Amino acid sequence: MIVEPTAATIAEAAKLLREGGLVAFPTETVYGLGGDATNERAVAAIFEAKGRPQFNPLISHVLDAGEARRYVQWNQTADKLARRFWPGPLTLVLPRAPNSPIALLATAGLDTAAVRAPSHAVAQGLIRAVGRPIAAPSANRSGAVSPTRAEHVAESLGDRVTLVLDGGPCRVGLESTVLDLTTDRPIVLRPGGATREAIEGVIGPVALSDALPTGDAALKSPGQLKSHYAPGRPVRLNATSVSADEGLLAFGPHPPAGAMLTCNLSPSSDLGEAAANLFAQLRALDRPGIGRIAVMPIPERGLGLAINDRLRRAAADDGAGSGG
Repeated sequence: MIVEPTAATIAEAAKLLREGGLVAFPTETVYGLGGDATNERAVAAIFEAKGRPQFNPLISHVLDAGEARRYVQWNQTADKLARRFWPGPLTLVLPRAPNSPIALLATAGLDTAAVRAPSHAVAQGLIRAVGRPIAAPSANRSGAVSPTRAEHVAESLGDRVTLVLDGGPCRVGLESTVLDLTTDRPIVLRPGGATREAIEGVIGPVALSDALPTGDAALKSPGQLKSHYAPGRPVRLNATSVSADEGLLAFGPHPPAGAMLTCNLSPSSDLGEAAANLFAQLRALDRPGIGRIAVMPIPERGLGLAINDRLRRAAADDGAGSGG
């Protein structure tokens, strides 16, 4: 059931979460499928609803750095980053605090945990009302395109989620950046809404992970599976021309003509606009009659790094290749 986020519906959603139920809610990045992060059965219900591999850990959403200190072993680097980026689209991976109440299933049994303070007012109100961290991956079936509107949640999850708080379109439109602070040099495990350049402006050089675990090896971050964020149609990257049976995900003022349907991430080549439109436009192109989704080249800088990361994962298993 999709509802307007009022004081009454947020209180209802908080009650559902405290009782072990699932609630979808907006953040500035994408809509999250929330469950009580301290309740193993609620976390298991998230995995079941998404059809998500249980070795893929979840992010626990908190109000602020003060609350995060209860769940992870905070450090000076985390403090600098939180002052600059929280609330906002940056997730920090840190060692679990002694006696952390976060469910082991939420961290895939690892001795680390991923935490984030979202900036969306509805998300903040819900976390405050629940009084507990909320484990919340994107509110869609695992591997599918992430939801940036309430109706996307309903289309993907149906009756698997009891309540959807409708906070309108997500401002950022792609997931948070995940930064691992458990190594000597911080590592970006997943590019996202906080750019690598902005992070380096605060703490200096960071590494970019390009090694993805395979098989059933535990992941340190959501979004590390090679094939992820995938629409039903095959995806062809770096397209400079397009055929009549393809849908075109365009970027910039001069897209090639001839596609069955064209969606332009940003006619003005604005990467922020492109990020916000990415998942909604992938969904729009994932429709009957379109044989394949062709994607124009996206600059590999700033938010383009995160956009290309999602697109490469969307194209990972279809064998469509790139170019042309």
